[in-house]
Amino acid sequence: MTTQPGIFALGTPEHCYLELDLEPGRSAEDLVRGVAGLTGPLSSTGGVNLVVGFRPELWASLAPEDSPADAAGFDEDIVGAGRYRMPATQHDAWVWVAGGDRTAVFDNARSVLAALKDVATVAGEVTGWLYMHDRDLTGFIDGTENPSLLTAAQVASVPAGQPGAGASIVLYQQWRHDSAAWESLGMVGQEMSMGRTKPDSVELAEDVMLPSAHVARTTVEVDGEEKQVFRRNVAYGGVTDHGTAFVGFAQDRWRLHEMLRRMAGATDGIRDGLTGYLTPLTGAYYTCPAVEALARYAPPDED
Repeated sequence: MTTQPGIFALGTPEHCYLELDLEPGRSAEDLVRGVAGLTGPLSSTGGVNLVVGFRPELWASLAPEDSPADAAGFDEDIVGAGRYRMPATQHDAWVWVAGGDRTAVFDNARSVLAALKDVATVAGEVTGWLYMHDRDLTGFIDGTENPSLLTAAQVASVPAGQPGAGASIVLYQQWRHDSAAWESLGMVGQEMSMGRTKPDSVELAEDVMLPSAHVARTTVEVDGEEKQVFRRNVAYGGVTDHGTAFVGFAQDRWRLHEMLRRMAGATDGIRDGLTGYLTPLTGAYYTCPAVEALARYAPPDED
């Protein structure tokens, strides 16, 4: 089974994320068939890549054999230390349009909505871009711990022989930055909050890193093995209101949710240092089906 290739299409500077809700009176199958029928949803077309996902319960109701075992929606807020809260804002479908040109992304995203106008309504739209090539709006290099493209599929997609083989679970969140407060820390304060050096992203030594450092909080291990996530984050917004669109893919939901619980301090009362300067506005999980599974719902090719 083939994982949607757009997940691994690095280098695209322009992005648009659409969250959709099923129209009243329309079925889950109507929505899946509509999304599967989008022009070129599984390959580059019109200068863009398209990745699509569905609320895990919605997809599982149609294709249980093609659903990851632990896939589930983000239906409850995560409450952590000091009543810190990460909101749950689950919707029915997610479409990610990425490309090298803002016009192509804009035009193709409009085409997506036009094709789905009878089955879904827009619940949210975020446009984003790559900031300084590989950094986020904190000024630090983003995705330092990402696996290489040679091993990314092993991290981001369900292995062969398991339920939902080839599928991926994506965590999609919008994080607003308080850039002025963050910048007031100075570089040393920022590095202690992040757990890495700012210029070259070298991880701080164990005897220097704070338990609340972002690196420490987002590292999820089981029996000494780190459970990685494949991140495709971008910056969003304008100069007065901006932040990070977190887009993280994994073969299971557990590691993503455990990462969030650790950041919130729900596991041991220690909150991620970044949460004092970044505020989560949304939170949702989507199952991104394998190419072959989604193709079963696509309309037949026209001769």
